[in-house]
Formats: sequence, C-alpha cells, structure tokens
Amino acid sequence: MDTSIFKYFADIKTRDIAPGYHSKIIHTATNTINFIEVDAGNEVPPHQHIHEQCAFVLEGTFQLTVNGIPQLMEKGMFAIIPPNVPHGGLAITDCKLIDLFAPPREDFMLL
Repeated sequence: MDTSIFKYFADIKTRDIAPGYHSKIIHTATNTINFIEVDAGNEVPPHQHIHEQCAFVLEGTFQLTVNGIPQLMEKGMFAIIPPNVPHGGLAITDCKLIDLFAPPREDFMLL
C-alpha cells in the first residue's frame, strides 16, 4: 500500500481543540478537514478566520451562529461560511461534524 496516498482514519490521533471538541484532523496541500465529535452543551465562542469553512452535521443537533444569526443544524445539513465572517457554535446534543477549510488551517497544524 502506498502510504503517501492511502491511510487509516483510526491512525489519526484525536486532539481536543476546545473543551468537549474531540478532533481528528487531516491536512492536504489545499485543505484542512476536521472530523469532530462534540459533547452536548459545549460551545465554541464567536471567532473569525481567513479560511472559507464548510460545516457538515453528520449526527446530532448543532446551533451555528453566523454573523450574529443562530441556526439550528440537524443531521444532513451543511453551511458555507465565507472568510472573515464571525461565527461560533453550541452542541445541543452530542454531535459528529466535519469542517472543511480552505486554505489549510496552519494553526491546526500546530496541535
């Protein structure tokens, strides 16, 4: 198997990027992909960054606030957040999320 191309998800170390946010992060030349399991009741405060972000809800209910406007997101929903737009979130239930960032999140490479 060419390990420069094919990898096992189970081999990715889980990192806590915020209280209750347990992440497995993949970096490519053009993207960062963040697979997150979030414990109910945990919040990421409003923030912004230079990256475009696409946020997917795989399981659970997550309240995503973008530009001060809250939206409950359920399984199967996604949001596209433009660069430099304030956003934050709250896990209403236990959640499984995927966040895709472009360009890559250099700050996540340090985790």
